[in-house]
Amino acid sequence: MKKVILAYSGGLDTSVILKWLSEKGFEVIAFVANLGQKEDFKAIERKALSTGASKVYVEDLRREFVTEFVFPALMGNALYEGRYLLGTALSRPLIARKQVEIAEKENAAFVAHGATGKGNDQVRFELTYAALNPFLKVLSPWKDIEFLKLFKGRTDLLAYAKQKCILTRATIEKPYSEDENLMHISHEGGKLEDPLYIAGEDVFSWTNSPKNAPDEEVFLELHFRNGLPVKVVNLNDGSTKEDPLELFEYLNRIGSKYGVGRVDMVENRFIGIKSRGIYETPGATILWIAHRDLEGIAMDKEVMHLRDMLSVKFSELMYNGFWFSPEMDFLLSAFRKSQEGIEGKVNLIIYKGNVVPVSRFSPTSLYDQSLSSMDVDGGFDATDSKGFINIHALRLRAHNLVLRSRDPFGWRRGIIDAEIMGKGV
Repeated sequence: MKKVILAYSGGLDTSVILKWLSEKGFEVIAFVANLGQKEDFKAIERKALSTGASKVYVEDLRREFVTEFVFPALMGNALYEGRYLLGTALSRPLIARKQVEIAEKENAAFVAHGATGKGNDQVRFELTYAALNPFLKVLSPWKDIEFLKLFKGRTDLLAYAKQKCILTRATIEKPYSEDENLMHISHEGGKLEDPLYIAGEDVFSWTNSPKNAPDEEVFLELHFRNGLPVKVVNLNDGSTKEDPLELFEYLNRIGSKYGVGRVDMVENRFIGIKSRGIYETPGATILWIAHRDLEGIAMDKEVMHLRDMLSVKFSELMYNGFWFSPEMDFLLSAFRKSQEGIEGKVNLIIYKGNVVPVSRFSPTSLYDQSLSSMDVDGGFDATDSKGFINIHALRLRAHNLVLRSRDPFGWRRGIIDAEIMGKGV
């Protein structure tokens, strides 16, 4: 039999795909990735076997997810289109990498996933397969003509599941789909596809509404070394976490309780379709804000500005599925270099959805209090600024003269018109 490793979640889509592949003559080995989602993994394993899997791998990837994907994204301040912290995009290359490892271990010629033909995940999975083992053949049922003839949508999937006695918690009435891992939970589809629809509290499953969050401030102290978080201290009760996974889970609990990390946005998928997503990313939101604040005191200005330009491309590559690519290797190397000396601590106040840095310290600080002071000169000669401004003004003066020479009267009329409009004449 042809052997295939299926990325399996236990949900409706991958359960139907598992049965469909087995009935087409494949030996299906199910691979379940534990990325911190709240699931009964023993139950998922039993379900996969009862649905037709010959073997099931359940792999705990939480620590790898935090240290090898989330923290590197933090170093580059990854933020897709200025808002999305990339929780789903970061998880897919890790899942696909482990899937390739299992395929090689099992001598399987095929890998399969349940991502749809309209979404981003199909690209993320398949680009990772190509980068790590281009000899593997990819089965993507939602792009398979035979599969698409059988299954037009959710109703057909549910009917097939009922016919084949596949247990599922999904219903036709379910209003939206979700993706959950240690970093976030996303909500999209169904009624959320209407950008005018205002999501109620029934949509959110991780975070308290800020208005219902406790009416008290939490003071956190976050420590970093080379741009990576190494310790969090709750200054209210003295709780301390230093292990990367424990630290991240703790920040998730704090952020969820206090309503941190909600985002409702319309984004641009890689394939060109706009989609609306609602995200809850509590712990990562706290980390990103603290890290950025520490960089303010410890990172060179030009390095920061250059890194920020690269961060846009970094986020785009990550979103589009190019984690394992030469350009990503280059960017990650640059970001690691930029983080040398990003060391110290940031104190934050967490209150009703807000994360507010209130103080920071770095032993590698580039901040000179006397130089920045408005009250002392700190060795700064204010008369030097005259020449500094004159040099930068040379280009602007030259540009102005060119404008005058091209259209002396029109240029002046524009100034006069602006003055008249400003006076309301």
